[in-house]
Amino acid sequence: MKILLYGINYAPELTGIGKYSSEMAESLRALGHDVRVVCAPPYYPEWRVAKSYSAWRYTGEWLSGIRVWRAPLWIPARPRGAVRLLHLVSFAVASAPIMLMQALWRPDVVLTIAPSLLNAPVAWLLARLTFCKALLHVQDFEVDAAFQLGLLKGKRLKRAALSIERFMMRRFDLVSTISGRMVEHASSKGLDRAKVFCFPNWVDTKAVSPIDRPSEFRALWNISQSATVVLYSGNMGAKQGIEVLAEAASALSGRQDIVFVFCGDGPSRAPLEMRCAGLPNVKFVPLQPVDRLNELLNLADIHVLPQRADAADLVMPSKLTGMLASGRATIAMANEGTELFEVVSPRGVVVPPEDMEPLVQAIKTLADDPRRRAHLGATAREYAEAKLSRQMVLGEFEENLRRLCEGDKSCETNEPQDLSTIVSPSKGHDSQRFNADKQKTDCHNTA
Repeated sequence: MKILLYGINYAPELTGIGKYSSEMAESLRALGHDVRVVCAPPYYPEWRVAKSYSAWRYTGEWLSGIRVWRAPLWIPARPRGAVRLLHLVSFAVASAPIMLMQALWRPDVVLTIAPSLLNAPVAWLLARLTFCKALLHVQDFEVDAAFQLGLLKGKRLKRAALSIERFMMRRFDLVSTISGRMVEHASSKGLDRAKVFCFPNWVDTKAVSPIDRPSEFRALWNISQSATVVLYSGNMGAKQGIEVLAEAASALSGRQDIVFVFCGDGPSRAPLEMRCAGLPNVKFVPLQPVDRLNELLNLADIHVLPQRADAADLVMPSKLTGMLASGRATIAMANEGTELFEVVSPRGVVVPPEDMEPLVQAIKTLADDPRRRAHLGATAREYAEAKLSRQMVLGEFEENLRRLCEGDKSCETNEPQDLSTIVSPSKGHDSQRFNADKQKTDCHNTA
Protein backbone atom coordinates (compact mmCIF):
# COMPACT_ATOMS: atom_id res chain seq x y z
CA MET A 1 0.00 0.00 0.00
CA LYS A 2 0.96 3.62 -0.54
CA ILE A 3 0.30 5.30 2.81
CA LEU A 4 0.40 9.06 3.36
CA LEU A 5 0.72 10.03 7.03
CA TYR A 6 -0.36 13.59 7.81
CA GLY A 7 0.18 15.13 11.23
CA ILE A 8 1.80 18.11 12.85
CA ASN A 9 4.23 16.12 15.05
CA TYR A 10 6.92 13.70 13.87
CA ALA A 11 10.51 12.59 14.53
CA PRO A 12 12.95 13.68 15.77
CA GLU A 13 10.54 14.77 18.52
CA LEU A 14 11.23 12.55 21.52
CA THR A 15 7.88 12.55 23.32
CA GLY A 16 4.17 12.43 22.70
CA ILE A 17 2.44 12.09 19.36
CA GLY A 18 5.55 12.70 17.26
CA LYS A 19 7.26 9.65 18.75
CA TYR A 20 4.29 7.39 18.02
CA SER A 21 3.69 8.75 14.51
CA SER A 22 7.30 8.16 13.49
CA GLU A 23 7.37 4.64 14.97
CA MET A 24 4.11 3.87 13.17
CA ALA A 25 5.51 5.06 9.84
CA GLU A 26 8.76 3.14 10.29
CA SER A 27 6.93 -0.07 11.21
CA LEU A 28 4.57 0.20 8.23
CA ARG A 29 7.56 0.71 5.94
CA ALA A 30 9.26 -2.34 7.47
CA LEU A 31 6.14 -4.34 6.62
CA GLY A 32 6.64 -3.49 2.96
CA HIS A 33 4.47 -0.42 2.48
CA ASP A 34 5.46 2.77 0.67
CA VAL A 35 5.11 5.52 3.29
CA ARG A 36 5.29 9.29 2.97
CA VAL A 37 4.87 11.92 5.69
CA VAL A 38 3.69 15.54 5.75
CA CYS A 39 4.41 17.23 9.07
CA ALA A 40 5.83 20.33 10.77
CA PRO A 41 9.43 20.95 11.81
CA PRO A 42 10.16 19.43 15.23
CA TYR A 43 9.26 21.84 18.04
CA TYR A 44 7.58 19.83 20.81
CA PRO A 45 7.60 19.83 23.82
CA GLU A 46 9.96 22.82 24.03
CA TRP A 47 7.69 24.96 21.80
CA ARG A 48 10.65 26.14 19.76
CA VAL A 49 11.98 24.74 16.52
CA ALA A 50 14.90 22.34 16.85
CA LYS A 51 18.32 23.36 15.60
CA SER A 52 18.95 22.83 11.88
CA TYR A 53 15.21 23.22 11.14
CA SER A 54 13.23 26.31 10.13
CA ALA A 55 9.74 27.40 11.18
CA TRP A 56 9.33 29.51 8.04
CA ARG A 57 10.46 27.36 5.10
CA TYR A 58 9.18 24.31 3.27
CA THR A 59 11.78 21.56 3.55
CA GLY A 60 12.12 17.89 2.73
CA GLU A 61 14.30 15.09 4.05
CA TRP A 62 14.64 11.32 4.28
CA LEU A 63 14.29 9.75 7.73
CA SER A 64 14.69 5.99 8.15
CA GLY A 65 14.01 5.54 4.45
CA ILE A 66 10.79 7.60 4.56
CA ARG A 67 10.23 10.74 2.49
CA VAL A 68 9.26 13.53 4.88
CA TRP A 69 7.93 16.95 3.85
CA ARG A 70 7.85 19.72 6.45
CA ALA A 71 5.53 22.71 6.20
CA PRO A 72 6.13 25.97 8.09
CA LEU A 73 4.06 26.99 11.09
CA TRP A 74 3.83 29.74 13.68
CA ILE A 75 4.94 28.77 17.19
CA PRO A 76 3.63 30.98 20.02
CA ALA A 77 5.73 31.76 23.07
CA ARG A 78 2.75 30.88 25.31
CA PRO A 79 0.52 28.23 23.69
CA ARG A 80 -2.79 29.05 25.37
CA GLY A 81 -6.39 29.26 24.17
CA ALA A 82 -7.01 31.13 20.93
CA VAL A 83 -3.26 31.62 20.44
CA ARG A 84 -2.77 27.87 20.30
CA LEU A 85 -5.64 27.64 17.82
CA LEU A 86 -3.84 30.09 15.53
CA HIS A 87 -0.75 27.91 15.80
CA LEU A 88 -2.72 24.92 14.53
CA VAL A 89 -4.37 26.97 11.79
CA SER A 90 -0.97 28.12 10.55
CA PHE A 91 0.15 24.53 9.96
CA ALA A 92 -3.14 23.45 8.40
CA VAL A 93 -2.97 26.29 5.86
CA ALA A 94 0.76 25.99 5.13
CA SER A 95 0.66 22.21 4.73
CA ALA A 96 -2.34 22.18 2.36
CA PRO A 97 -0.28 22.76 -0.85
CA ILE A 98 2.11 19.90 0.00
CA MET A 99 -0.82 17.61 0.74
CA LEU A 100 -2.58 18.41 -2.52
CA MET A 101 0.66 17.77 -4.42
CA GLN A 102 0.47 14.18 -3.18
CA ALA A 103 -2.45 13.65 -5.54
CA LEU A 104 0.18 13.02 -8.21
CA TRP A 105 1.53 10.15 -6.09
CA ARG A 106 -2.01 8.72 -5.69
CA PRO A 107 -1.87 7.22 -2.19
CA ASP A 108 -4.03 4.24 -1.24
CA VAL A 109 -4.65 5.52 2.29
CA VAL A 110 -4.47 9.02 3.78
CA LEU A 111 -3.84 8.60 7.51
CA THR A 112 -4.48 11.81 9.48
CA ILE A 113 -3.37 12.27 13.08
CA ALA A 114 -5.43 14.40 15.49
CA PRO A 115 -4.41 16.66 17.07
CA SER A 116 -4.86 18.58 14.96
CA LEU A 117 -8.37 18.04 13.63
CA LEU A 118 -7.82 21.18 11.54
CA ASN A 119 -5.77 18.95 9.22
CA ALA A 120 -8.79 16.76 8.52
CA PRO A 121 -10.48 18.82 5.75
CA VAL A 122 -7.52 18.82 3.37
CA ALA A 123 -6.82 15.14 4.12
CA TRP A 124 -10.42 14.25 3.30
CA LEU A 125 -10.31 16.40 0.14
CA LEU A 126 -7.15 14.65 -1.05
CA ALA A 127 -8.75 11.26 -0.44
CA ARG A 128 -11.80 12.23 -2.48
CA LEU A 129 -9.68 13.66 -5.32
CA THR A 130 -7.63 10.46 -5.58
CA PHE A 131 -10.47 8.00 -4.77
CA CYS A 132 -8.45 6.54 -1.89
CA LYS A 133 -9.37 5.65 1.68
CA ALA A 134 -9.25 8.16 4.53
CA LEU A 135 -8.48 7.18 8.13
CA LEU A 136 -8.49 9.57 11.10
CA HIS A 137 -6.46 8.53 14.15
CA VAL A 138 -7.43 10.46 17.30
CA GLN A 139 -4.72 10.70 19.94
CA ASP A 140 -6.63 13.40 21.89
CA PHE A 141 -10.19 14.68 21.68
CA GLU A 142 -8.74 18.16 21.50
CA VAL A 143 -12.03 20.07 21.17
CA ASP A 144 -13.56 18.50 24.28
CA ALA A 145 -10.30 18.81 26.21
CA ALA A 146 -9.83 22.48 25.27
CA PHE A 147 -13.21 23.42 26.75
CA GLN A 148 -12.94 21.07 29.74
CA LEU A 149 -9.55 22.51 30.66
CA GLY A 150 -10.71 26.10 30.14
CA LEU A 151 -8.34 26.75 27.24
CA LEU A 152 -11.38 27.77 25.16
CA LYS A 153 -14.63 29.18 26.56
CA GLY A 154 -18.14 30.03 25.48
CA LYS A 155 -21.24 27.87 24.96
CA ARG A 156 -21.85 29.03 21.40
CA LEU A 157 -18.23 28.49 20.43
CA LYS A 158 -18.32 25.03 22.00
CA ARG A 159 -21.51 24.03 20.16
CA ALA A 160 -20.08 25.26 16.87
CA ALA A 161 -16.72 23.54 17.40
CA LEU A 162 -18.31 20.22 18.36
CA SER A 163 -20.66 20.38 15.36
CA ILE A 164 -17.76 20.95 12.99
CA GLU A 165 -15.79 18.15 14.66
CA ARG A 166 -18.70 15.72 14.35
CA PHE A 167 -19.31 16.68 10.71
CA MET A 168 -15.65 16.22 9.82
CA MET A 169 -15.12 12.94 11.66
CA ARG A 170 -18.14 11.37 9.95
CA ARG A 171 -16.57 12.03 6.53
CA PHE A 172 -13.74 9.53 7.13
CA ASP A 173 -13.90 5.88 6.09
CA LEU A 174 -12.49 4.78 9.47
CA VAL A 175 -11.71 6.47 12.77
CA SER A 176 -9.32 4.99 15.33
CA THR A 177 -8.42 6.14 18.81
CA ILE A 178 -6.21 4.95 21.64
CA SER A 179 -8.49 3.58 24.38
CA GLY A 180 -11.80 1.84 24.86
CA ARG A 181 -13.40 4.86 26.54
CA MET A 182 -12.23 7.07 23.70
CA VAL A 183 -13.81 4.66 21.21
CA GLU A 184 -17.08 5.00 23.14
CA HIS A 185 -16.69 8.79 23.15
CA ALA A 186 -16.17 8.81 19.38
CA SER A 187 -19.30 6.72 18.91
CA SER A 188 -21.25 9.16 21.10
CA LYS A 189 -20.49 11.87 18.54
CA GLY A 190 -22.72 10.14 16.02
CA LEU A 191 -20.10 7.97 14.30
CA ASP A 192 -21.11 4.54 13.09
CA ARG A 193 -19.65 2.17 15.72
CA ALA A 194 -18.57 -0.18 12.92
CA LYS A 195 -16.30 2.58 11.59
CA VAL A 196 -14.48 3.15 14.91
CA PHE A 197 -11.75 0.89 16.28
CA CYS A 198 -9.14 0.97 19.01
CA PHE A 199 -5.51 1.49 18.05
CA PRO A 200 -3.68 1.93 21.38
CA ASN A 201 -0.27 3.39 21.94
CA TRP A 202 2.47 0.82 22.38
CA VAL A 203 5.96 0.33 23.74
CA ASP A 204 9.03 -1.40 22.38
CA THR A 205 9.48 -3.90 25.21
CA LYS A 206 12.97 -4.75 23.93
CA ALA A 207 14.17 -1.15 24.05
CA VAL A 208 12.46 -0.41 27.39
CA SER A 209 13.06 -3.10 30.01
CA PRO A 210 14.19 -3.41 33.63
CA ILE A 211 17.93 -3.24 34.35
CA ASP A 212 19.54 -5.09 37.26
CA ARG A 213 21.86 -2.28 38.33
CA PRO A 214 21.48 1.35 39.45
CA SER A 215 20.84 3.79 36.63
CA GLU A 216 23.90 5.69 35.44
CA PHE A 217 21.93 8.90 35.95
CA ARG A 218 22.19 8.54 39.73
CA ALA A 219 25.92 9.23 39.62
CA LEU A 220 25.62 11.77 36.80
CA TRP A 221 23.03 13.84 38.67
CA ASN A 222 24.53 13.31 42.17
CA ILE A 223 21.64 11.26 43.53
CA SER A 224 22.43 8.94 46.43
CA GLN A 225 22.31 5.25 45.62
CA SER A 226 20.08 4.76 48.68
CA ALA A 227 17.59 7.51 47.81
CA THR A 228 14.10 6.73 46.52
CA VAL A 229 13.68 8.54 43.19
CA VAL A 230 10.23 9.84 42.25
CA LEU A 231 10.34 10.51 38.50
CA TYR A 232 8.10 12.55 36.23
CA SER A 233 9.26 12.42 32.62
CA GLY A 234 7.50 13.92 29.61
CA ASN A 235 5.59 16.96 28.48
CA MET A 236 4.83 19.66 31.03
CA GLY A 237 1.54 21.16 29.89
CA ALA A 238 -1.98 22.04 30.97
CA LYS A 239 -3.41 18.53 30.67
CA GLN A 240 -0.87 17.02 33.04
CA GLY A 241 -1.77 19.01 36.17
CA ILE A 242 1.84 18.73 37.31
CA GLU A 243 1.55 21.58 39.83
CA VAL A 244 0.39 18.98 42.37
CA LEU A 245 3.87 17.41 42.16
CA ALA A 246 5.42 20.67 43.39
CA GLU A 247 3.11 20.59 46.39
CA ALA A 248 4.05 16.97 47.07
CA ALA A 249 7.77 17.73 46.81
CA SER A 250 7.36 20.61 49.25
CA ALA A 251 5.43 18.43 51.70
CA LEU A 252 8.20 15.80 51.53
CA SER A 253 11.15 18.20 51.62
CA GLY A 254 12.06 16.92 55.09
CA ARG A 255 12.59 13.39 53.76
CA GLN A 256 16.22 13.40 52.64
CA ASP A 257 15.79 9.85 51.33
CA ILE A 258 13.17 10.91 48.70
CA VAL A 259 14.28 12.83 45.58
CA PHE A 260 11.95 14.21 42.90
CA VAL A 261 13.32 14.31 39.36
CA PHE A 262 11.41 16.29 36.70
CA CYS A 263 12.59 15.49 33.18
CA GLY A 264 11.00 17.25 30.22
CA ASP A 265 9.85 20.57 28.88
CA GLY A 266 6.70 22.45 28.00
CA PRO A 267 4.76 25.60 28.90
CA SER A 268 4.29 24.54 32.53
CA ARG A 269 7.96 23.87 33.25
CA ALA A 270 8.89 27.45 34.20
CA PRO A 271 5.98 27.82 36.68
CA LEU A 272 6.85 24.41 38.14
CA GLU A 273 10.48 25.44 38.63
CA MET A 274 9.32 28.60 40.40
CA ARG A 275 7.11 26.56 42.74
CA CYS A 276 10.04 24.24 43.53
CA ALA A 277 12.65 26.97 43.97
CA GLY A 278 14.74 26.31 47.06
CA LEU A 279 13.52 22.75 47.61
CA PRO A 280 16.57 20.53 48.30
CA ASN A 281 14.82 17.36 47.16
CA VAL A 282 14.03 18.41 43.57
CA LYS A 283 16.09 18.17 40.38
CA PHE A 284 15.11 19.46 36.92
CA VAL A 285 16.81 17.79 33.96
CA PRO A 286 16.39 18.08 30.18
CA LEU A 287 14.76 15.52 27.91
CA GLN A 288 17.09 12.65 27.13
CA PRO A 289 17.82 11.18 23.69
CA VAL A 290 16.03 7.99 22.63
CA ASP A 291 19.08 5.82 23.25
CA ARG A 292 19.10 6.97 26.90
CA LEU A 293 15.37 6.54 27.53
CA ASN A 294 15.66 3.13 29.18
CA GLU A 295 18.41 4.38 31.46
CA LEU A 296 16.19 7.33 32.42
CA LEU A 297 13.05 5.26 33.09
CA ASN A 298 15.08 2.87 35.24
CA LEU A 299 16.24 5.82 37.34
CA ALA A 300 12.79 5.79 38.91
CA ASP A 301 11.92 3.85 42.01
CA ILE A 302 8.46 5.39 41.64
CA HIS A 303 6.96 6.83 38.44
CA VAL A 304 4.32 9.52 38.99
CA LEU A 305 1.57 10.24 36.48
CA PRO A 306 -0.53 13.29 37.35
CA GLN A 307 -3.66 13.95 35.30
CA ARG A 308 -6.33 16.59 35.61
CA ALA A 309 -9.75 15.14 36.40
CA ASP A 310 -11.47 17.20 33.69
CA ALA A 311 -9.27 15.57 31.02
CA ALA A 312 -10.17 12.01 32.04
CA ASP A 313 -11.06 9.71 29.13
CA LEU A 314 -10.52 12.53 26.62
CA VAL A 315 -6.80 11.76 26.52
CA MET A 316 -4.73 8.73 27.54
CA PRO A 317 -1.21 9.62 28.73
CA SER A 318 1.23 8.27 26.16
CA LYS A 319 4.06 8.11 28.69
CA LEU A 320 2.27 5.35 30.62
CA THR A 321 3.42 2.59 28.26
CA GLY A 322 7.12 3.21 28.95
CA MET A 323 6.52 3.52 32.69
CA LEU A 324 4.87 0.10 32.82
CA ALA A 325 7.47 -1.53 30.57
CA SER A 326 10.34 -0.28 32.75
CA GLY A 327 9.24 -2.58 35.56
CA ARG A 328 9.09 0.18 38.17
CA ALA A 329 6.24 1.08 40.52
CA THR A 330 3.74 3.66 39.26
CA ILE A 331 1.47 6.12 41.06
CA ALA A 332 -1.24 7.55 38.80
CA MET A 333 -3.83 10.20 39.58
CA ALA A 334 -7.27 9.17 38.32
CA ASN A 335 -10.84 8.77 39.51
CA GLU A 336 -12.42 5.35 39.84
CA GLY A 337 -14.33 4.45 36.69
CA THR A 338 -11.88 6.07 34.27
CA GLU A 339 -9.82 3.93 31.94
CA LEU A 340 -6.57 5.19 33.45
CA PHE A 341 -7.77 3.91 36.83
CA GLU A 342 -8.67 0.52 35.35
CA VAL A 343 -5.30 0.15 33.65
CA VAL A 344 -3.09 1.17 36.57
CA SER A 345 -4.97 -0.01 39.67
CA PRO A 346 -4.24 -3.77 39.29
CA ARG A 347 -0.50 -3.12 38.86
CA GLY A 348 0.17 0.22 40.53
CA VAL A 349 -1.24 2.75 42.97
CA VAL A 350 -4.05 5.15 42.00
CA VAL A 351 -4.94 8.26 43.99
CA PRO A 352 -7.54 10.98 43.34
CA PRO A 353 -6.45 13.63 40.81
CA GLU A 354 -5.36 17.10 41.90
CA ASP A 355 -5.25 16.09 45.60
CA MET A 356 -1.83 16.42 47.17
CA GLU A 357 -2.32 14.56 50.48
CA PRO A 358 -3.19 11.08 49.08
CA LEU A 359 -0.30 11.46 46.61
CA VAL A 360 2.14 12.27 49.42
CA GLN A 361 0.91 9.34 51.49
CA ALA A 362 1.25 6.96 48.52
CA ILE A 363 4.82 8.14 47.87
CA LYS A 364 5.79 7.70 51.51
CA THR A 365 4.22 4.24 51.69
CA LEU A 366 6.02 2.99 48.57
CA ALA A 367 9.30 4.64 49.56
CA ASP A 368 9.20 2.66 52.80
CA ASP A 369 8.25 -0.64 51.14
CA PRO A 370 10.77 -1.76 48.50
CA ARG A 371 9.23 -5.24 48.30
CA ARG A 372 5.87 -3.83 47.26
CA ARG A 373 7.56 -1.58 44.73
CA ALA A 374 9.29 -4.60 43.22
CA HIS A 375 6.02 -6.56 43.08
CA LEU A 376 4.12 -3.73 41.39
CA GLY A 377 6.95 -3.19 38.92
CA ALA A 378 7.08 -6.87 37.96
CA THR A 379 3.31 -6.98 37.48
CA ALA A 380 3.41 -3.86 35.31
CA ARG A 381 6.18 -5.34 33.18
CA GLU A 382 4.19 -8.54 32.62
CA TYR A 383 1.22 -6.49 31.47
CA ALA A 384 3.33 -4.41 29.07
CA GLU A 385 4.77 -7.53 27.47
CA ALA A 386 1.35 -9.16 27.11
CA LYS A 387 -0.74 -6.17 25.96
CA LEU A 388 1.38 -3.24 24.82
CA SER A 389 4.13 -4.61 22.60
CA ARG A 390 4.86 -2.58 19.48
CA GLN A 391 4.99 -5.73 17.41
CA MET A 392 1.48 -6.86 18.32
CA VAL A 393 -0.27 -3.46 18.25
CA LEU A 394 1.18 -2.30 14.94
CA GLY A 395 0.71 -5.72 13.36
CA GLU A 396 -3.00 -5.56 14.13
CA PHE A 397 -3.19 -1.96 12.86
CA GLU A 398 -1.66 -3.03 9.56
CA GLU A 399 -4.37 -5.68 9.25
CA ASN A 400 -7.01 -2.98 9.72
CA LEU A 401 -5.41 -0.96 6.91
CA ARG A 402 -5.47 -4.04 4.67
CA ARG A 403 -9.14 -4.61 5.41
CA LEU A 404 -9.84 -0.96 4.67
CA CYS A 405 -8.29 -1.40 1.23
CA GLU A 406 -9.80 -4.83 0.63
CA GLY A 407 -11.25 -5.10 -2.86
CA ASP A 408 -9.26 -2.08 -4.11
CA LYS A 409 -6.82 -3.44 -6.70
CA SER A 410 -4.68 -0.30 -6.49
CA CYS A 411 -3.70 -1.19 -2.91
CA GLU A 412 -0.46 -3.03 -3.46
CA THR A 413 2.26 -3.93 -0.98
CA ASN A 414 5.96 -4.08 -1.75
CA GLU A 415 8.02 -7.05 -0.65
CA PRO A 416 7.80 -6.95 3.15
CA GLN A 417 10.84 -6.49 5.33
CA ASP A 418 11.16 -8.03 8.75
CA LEU A 419 9.34 -5.95 11.37
CA SER A 420 11.27 -7.86 14.02
CA THR A 421 14.39 -5.96 13.00
CA ILE A 422 12.74 -2.97 14.62
CA VAL A 423 10.82 -4.53 17.48
CA SER A 424 12.06 -8.07 18.09
CA PRO A 425 15.28 -9.88 17.18
CA SER A 426 13.65 -13.30 17.21
CA LYS A 427 10.42 -13.14 15.22
CA GLY A 428 9.85 -12.48 11.53
CA HIS A 429 7.05 -10.83 9.62
CA ASP A 430 4.87 -13.92 9.20
CA SER A 431 5.18 -14.81 12.87
CA GLN A 432 4.36 -11.23 13.84
CA ARG A 433 1.16 -11.21 11.82
CA PHE A 434 0.07 -14.55 13.24
CA ASN A 435 0.63 -13.27 16.76
CA ALA A 436 -1.33 -10.11 16.01
CA ASP A 437 -4.27 -12.21 14.88
CA LYS A 438 -4.04 -14.47 17.91
CA GLN A 439 -3.71 -11.63 20.43
CA LYS A 440 -6.31 -9.04 19.47
CA THR A 441 -5.83 -5.79 21.33
CA ASP A 442 -8.20 -5.49 24.28
CA CYS A 443 -8.69 -1.74 24.57
CA HIS A 444 -10.68 -2.04 27.75
CA ASN A 445 -7.56 -3.47 29.37
CA THR A 446 -4.78 -1.54 27.73
CA ALA A 447 -3.35 1.96 27.77
